[in-house]
Amino acid sequence: MPSVDDSKCILVTGATSGIGRALALALAKLPSHPRVIGTGRRKERLEELNKIDGIHGVPLDLNTDLDTLKKSTEDLIIRFPDLDTVILNAGIQREVHFKKPQEINLPDLIEEIGVNYTSNVAFITYVLPHFLKLSAQGRPSFIVTVTSGLAILPGSFVPNYSASKAALHNFSLSLRAQLHDTNVHVLELIPPLVESELHDVSGTTEILSKFWMPLDDFTKEAVQGFRKGDHNIPVGVTWKDSFEKYEQGKEEAVLEMQKRMESVWTRERS
Repeated sequence: MPSVDDSKCILVTGATSGIGRALALALAKLPSHPRVIGTGRRKERLEELNKIDGIHGVPLDLNTDLDTLKKSTEDLIIRFPDLDTVILNAGIQREVHFKKPQEINLPDLIEEIGVNYTSNVAFITYVLPHFLKLSAQGRPSFIVTVTSGLAILPGSFVPNYSASKAALHNFSLSLRAQLHDTNVHVLELIPPLVESELHDVSGTTEILSKFWMPLDDFTKEAVQGFRKGDHNIPVGVTWKDSFEKYEQGKEEAVLEMQKRMESVWTRERS
């Protein structure tokens, strides 16, 4: 089974802190020594990445207009023609309390959906022609979406975040089914609550730090899943149990539906 061990060049979004940075550092140490591109918006953090052997810090803002994002993606492929793996990790999380609707900032909610979901779909759309070209050449490529355990069992305190990750989770299932007969592989990393700067925006870091999974432990388990080529990588006992309970058989059902529709389309076009 193809795995990230086969990757020649790996791009990690949101690599200037937290999960993204930890994954970039760990993947650069794989025995295959892939080139790793760590992207983000903070210039000083990108400069720090550039000082690490095997990692290139490259500015990339996913939450921008579509023309700019398309041009940025095309420029990345020109600069790194061996790019064969993208790990879509960038995300934001905000608490929202609907008992106080007058305090809800709707532009913030729209931005959260944009960063966590639609920007990922756009980036995948722009990178897929390159990956399908590699597929036609017999080379595997990998699209890794980073969702959340809250995509499976939502956290009512972060309802919009949970919904955005659930959207990305369902999109990942559909994308994997659509690409089933190609050499483009769709993996989904499903983190638990992990040590991260993600929670600084809502001011909950101190409270959550009592419960979160240490970043080093998470990274080790995530990379193991990448190297095995697992389609779904729920990390942490709680989310593994939830995945087993709520997601059992869903991937197979989505793929069966896709194949049925392909059969219908083939008959109609013949």
